Amino acid sequence: MAQETQWVPMGYIKGAFGIKGWVKVAADTEYADSLLDYPEWRLIKDGKTVSAVLEAGKVSGGDLQVKFQNTDDRNAAHLLRGYTVEINRSDFGETEEGEYYWADLVGMAVATPDGEILGTVSGLMETGAHDILVVKHKDGQTLIPFVEQFVGEINRDTRTITADWAADY
Repeated sequence: MAQETQWVPMGYIKGAFGIKGWVKVAADTEYADSLLDYPEWRLIKDGKTVSAVLEAGKVSGGDLQVKFQNTDDRNAAHLLRGYTVEINRSDFGETEEGEYYWADLVGMAVATPDGEILGTVSGLMETGAHDILVVKHKDGQTLIPFVEQFVGEINRDTRTITADWAADY
């Protein structure tokens, strides 16, 4: 059975830039220009999906600016405003030992070392000090610092994270 394609949101199109079909992109990546590593993007808005192939891209003044094939004027670029940029998960590179893509952590079960299920990772938050796991459960959500002191084993095969955290924290 073929594996279903997993599309990962990586930012959104802020609007048109210039008159030749360029757009500005707000990238939800550590480095904005890392989106340029992916030549094919999927754009989605209000249930409408558009395939886009990068023609050119650059970072200027802190903004990611891209030009798609077949988007040749400001009017065509303006129509892309508000679309979410998605990248196929299978296009991501391999991670180093102890490194994880956030997209891979979402949906994992979180349990204590004793096996008590705390919930499921529904997202992550970036803070100045460290990232935070957002763990959803029947009573709401719990925020767990994504640091070695609290997060132990991350098992990709069983899709579980062991956290030294109590349900009532």
